[in-house]
Amino acid sequence: MRQVPLHEVAHSRAGDKGNRLNMSLIPYDPAHYDAIAAQVTEARVLDLFRHRGATKVTRHDLPKLGAFNFVVDDVLEGGVNGSLNLDGHGKTHSFRLLALLVDVP
Repeated sequence: MRQVPLHEVAHSRAGDKGNRLNMSLIPYDPAHYDAIAAQVTEARVLDLFRHRGATKVTRHDLPKLGAFNFVVDDVLEGGVNGSLNLDGHGKTHSFRLLALLVDVP
């Protein structure tokens, strides 16, 4: 096993709806799906975004697509129309997710 930043073995895309962030996580190699599933948990992603006010993370596993979908609640400081935040959109937050360290074979 070796430890790598998630971006070396997966890619992500993010979007927003109100105060909710939606992120896909897709391994480049399907062989990494199980390792990522075991390590990129709801709790770990919540910890990653807690400083932004996140209150809940739901992970949807999509094994037939070899992907995951994460929904992060209350992370966008009210969303695009309700926030004074410089980036009220969720689009850039996938880069934070991709910085997580994971162990892969």
